[in-house]
Amino acid sequence: MTNFVYLSKERIRELEKDLAEMKTNGRKVMAERIAEARSHGDLSENAEYDAAKEEQGLLELRISKLEELLSRASVIDLSGMPKDQAHILSTLTVKNLNNSKTYKYTLVSPEEADIDKGKISITSPVGQSLMATKAGQEVQAKVPAGVIKFKILSIE
Repeated sequence: MTNFVYLSKERIRELEKDLAEMKTNGRKVMAERIAEARSHGDLSENAEYDAAKEEQGLLELRISKLEELLSRASVIDLSGMPKDQAHILSTLTVKNLNNSKTYKYTLVSPEEADIDKGKISITSPVGQSLMATKAGQEVQAKVPAGVIKFKILSIE
């Protein structure tokens, strides 16, 4: 059973670029490192060779996982989404009523989440509480540290 992964066009492009880089330059660098380590003699006692082979295996695993993710990727179509209600790829300006700070969050799929960039997963407690909300609404998110109360200031 394949589950679709909804990603923005930009994120799909980023992942495709990363995959191409790993397949070309990443594999080339690994082959060079293995050849260099192999040239140092006895492979049974060559820690550098073992490390290079281990790194190569990890690179191939990352390539495989990225290929699998991209094979399930589907671009998010926002044409039918309501403009006044929060949904995936909406950017919300919210006020945390617990600490009176204002934050800007974009609701994204778990694969795109990056809190440092203000991208929060729709499956996270905060993301779930913000989904389907409207400007002016107050919501609560139950997080490990307790309950956070938010007021939705605007939705883009």
